[in-house]
Amino acid sequence: MVEEGALLWEPSAEVVRDARITRYLEWLGRSGDYQDAWEWSVGSPADFWTSIWDYFGVVGERGDGPVISGTMPDAEWFAGSTLNYAENALRGHPGRTAMIFRNESGGRWQYSLGELREEVARVRAGLVRLGVRRGDRVAAYVPNVPEALIAFLATASLGAVWSSCSPDFGGPSVTDRFTQIEPKVLVAVDGYRYGGKRFDRSEVVREIAAALPSLTATVWIPAIGLDVPESALSWDDLRAETAPLEFERVPFGHPLWVLYSSGTTGLPKPIVHGHGGIVLEHLKSLSFHQDLGQGDVFFWYTTTGWMMWNYLIGGLLVGATVVLYDGSAAHPGTDALWRLTAEEGVTYFGTGAPYIMASLKAGVKPEGLERLRGIGSTGSPLPPEGFAWVYSDVDPGVQLGSFSGGTDVCTGFVGAVPLLPIRAGVIPCRCLGARVESFDPSGRPVIGEVGELVVTAPMPSMPVMFWNDPSGDRYRESYFADYPGVWRHGDWIKILPDGGSVIYGRSDSTLNRGGVRMGTSEFYRVVERFGEIADSLVIDTGRLGQEGRLLLYVTLAGGFSLDDDLVSRLRTALRTELSPRHVPDEIHEVPGIPRTLSGKKLEIPVRKILLGTPVERAANPDAMANPEVLGHFVPLTESQTDM
Repeated sequence: MVEEGALLWEPSAEVVRDARITRYLEWLGRSGDYQDAWEWSVGSPADFWTSIWDYFGVVGERGDGPVISGTMPDAEWFAGSTLNYAENALRGHPGRTAMIFRNESGGRWQYSLGELREEVARVRAGLVRLGVRRGDRVAAYVPNVPEALIAFLATASLGAVWSSCSPDFGGPSVTDRFTQIEPKVLVAVDGYRYGGKRFDRSEVVREIAAALPSLTATVWIPAIGLDVPESALSWDDLRAETAPLEFERVPFGHPLWVLYSSGTTGLPKPIVHGHGGIVLEHLKSLSFHQDLGQGDVFFWYTTTGWMMWNYLIGGLLVGATVVLYDGSAAHPGTDALWRLTAEEGVTYFGTGAPYIMASLKAGVKPEGLERLRGIGSTGSPLPPEGFAWVYSDVDPGVQLGSFSGGTDVCTGFVGAVPLLPIRAGVIPCRCLGARVESFDPSGRPVIGEVGELVVTAPMPSMPVMFWNDPSGDRYRESYFADYPGVWRHGDWIKILPDGGSVIYGRSDSTLNRGGVRMGTSEFYRVVERFGEIADSLVIDTGRLGQEGRLLLYVTLAGGFSLDDDLVSRLRTALRTELSPRHVPDEIHEVPGIPRTLSGKKLEIPVRKILLGTPVERAANPDAMANPEVLGHFVPLTESQTDM
């Protein structure tokens, strides 16, 4: 077992000297002390965010309005300013490599910035012919392919609004999202390949288009070679005409894209981010926390249905080459992403925490990573063992950054920075400009204790609104109902005296046993360290302040069974490493653990099923990666729920 907080990496004098945040602090005339810089950034937000605009030379008009006015949830940023995301993303030398695309079949395409600009101009012209104007919505049902990035940048250049779903989403899940925003154009693929298999989505596309009366056109990308329907326009036809590339500058808070909450337990929330907030936030985060800039090759394993796709393409803002990948992370083997990283000379590789843990369990030992400087992990808490594996089996000199944030802000609240050491299981810092605190049950900030993750000052990348929420009531209820004027994110966090933090999972799925509260991530760390356990889910059935039963569900690795010996060892480990209160009342084997399409475990829907909610009402199967496993969770008897 790896001790939480064990020192794994420290920045050398050379790393600190060359870090982009160091150059920024020198430009400001400030010292290189990160904690001091963070306190200034959250204490003087107008000065800090103005410095980001000026330091990066954001293309646009600053205007003469105040940098920030009002308070959460009604804060307004850079009143009177205008800019365009695409104009900022597509600036630079036309000869530099802007994008590399790879797929699991071995295909590879590369675009210079000049070539990317030409493609964006062509697709922009096609959208104009289809009647797309500023404020119109363009929806996309596409994998992580060049056409997705090109169509997004073309949409943004017009001041139109982008929204995308991955083609592994089911049709009803897509229509739940897109009907809310009433798109004018749908861009869709006929299918995709994943894990060595071909998936025909042509009929699903027809169903989606039929459910969207607002559509004036469907653009068809023949990804698996099917014929373009007569009712659709081909991608080649959309991009058929050349035209000059122009950019519609829009107000700072003008909608850029619509992202969505998971939608597993209700209608997905359509979260709207603005051009200005995303440009400033991604410039800051990618440059200072990921240490990315010109000459870097940036890859994050993601689909277009996860906010990390939007974050990945933000690499263009800082002049990095972005690597898009379409396919399975584990095809033909668990090391697939590590091989891609070596072959493309990736300097910063990002993934979800489960992939790092899967690599550890599979005994992967990546090779050929001479250019790799940083690794990012997000999506769920990375346990200390995952940190240690990176430094023992990947590269002892790489900087591992575990980040935690969300779709809601399209960035991280807490993360890493090149100026600070890396300790097992610990996120090194609160990100610049993010006033993150931990609140106890009475709403008071605490240090060194687990509490609610809250943000007590506005950030420019907070949503400008939810779509179709003119009163703002749904937005306020989502984040500000518990602490007026304070953003409650829904995670447990412990902020350490040195400014580091540990995330303990969702606060609405806490294990409260005999008054001992514990985040589920601590439980999973113990269980999933066992080589026999491939995945796990823990549920506390308590309700109305009463303690219920503690149930552990496990998916076993190949060749193992849930015998008495394994059960005994699991119970002993949980009793010893957590507490006697956290020993499960029952341990069951299931064929899979239910997860969202972005990989998050679905604890709340399973709890609802166990307490009697019908499966079909507990979760939206189209918003899940593996809805078939829900049927293996059986409601408890009345006597069990009363215990």
